[in-house]
Amino acid sequence: MAVELSTSINIKEPRWDQSTFVGRAKHFFTVTDPRNILLSNDQLEKARQIIHNYKQGIVTPGLTEDELWKAKYIFDSAFHPDTGEKMILIGRMSAQVPMNMTITGCMMTFYKTTPAVVFWQWINQSFNAIVNYTNRSGDAPITVNQLGTAYVSATTGAVVTALGLNALSKHVSPLLGRFVPFAAVAAANCINIPLMRQRELKHGIPVLDENDNRLGESSKAAQQAITQVVVSRILMASPGMAIPPFLMNTLEKKAFLKRFPWMNAPIQVGLVGFCLVFATPLCCALFPQKSSMSVSRLEPELQEKIRANHPGVERVYFNKGL
Repeated sequence: MAVELSTSINIKEPRWDQSTFVGRAKHFFTVTDPRNILLSNDQLEKARQIIHNYKQGIVTPGLTEDELWKAKYIFDSAFHPDTGEKMILIGRMSAQVPMNMTITGCMMTFYKTTPAVVFWQWINQSFNAIVNYTNRSGDAPITVNQLGTAYVSATTGAVVTALGLNALSKHVSPLLGRFVPFAAVAAANCINIPLMRQRELKHGIPVLDENDNRLGESSKAAQQAITQVVVSRILMASPGMAIPPFLMNTLEKKAFLKRFPWMNAPIQVGLVGFCLVFATPLCCALFPQKSSMSVSRLEPELQEKIRANHPGVERVYFNKGL
């Protein structure tokens, strides 16, 4: 007779120790698994129900611990950790590899003409805007006007940056010219992410104690969260945009690509995809998803509120977003 699964497993936290890089890497290899985007709505709903029931102390008959964790990661891959809403499909972290390998590969193939630069940077920044909005921190709603303004500002800034760098690239070697898309993406991340998450910078994100009790909202926490996300996104793009240019520069001198020039884009996309399969989870793992900071670094008024109502609390915790 099967033993019923214990209800004491802490599924509010990831399966692996998040205080170590290795534990975070294992967690994000699961979260960013591209196969998750192929799951049907029925599979997502089944996982959501298993997790909802388990949190209420109800164990689905015959459920094993491995099946519980699988449901947990399916649930986490599709539902926002703060709002509980189902996330936009292409905004989920599991869509990062297939979407980024296609967009980045094309950016690095078609970078020599102004129309191509504008088009692919616009596509890239539109995709980034969706990802940044989908994976924002906090549960406060953002209005259509705020979203529209942030999107236009972020995309325009990114495209102008790319065009400026592309103009400069005409005065450098062809190899250096291949790195213009990476420089543009790095600069654009510094523009796009803060703009798409500007509401967090203005109004703050929820900060919690170690028992998940909400203590208030902090703009200082938002600044730390967004800085960490910008750094991880730039580093995430680095291998896929830094390694292929050297390989493609060599390959284009060989007979194969001279004979089959149409293979340039597929090879570039494949190389970028291979890099992203590893870079995406490893760079997501650079900083804990549940980030923290000392109470003494928060806004003075929030410090006073916490010390008055929760005198024993020395650190606060928050979802940094992705």
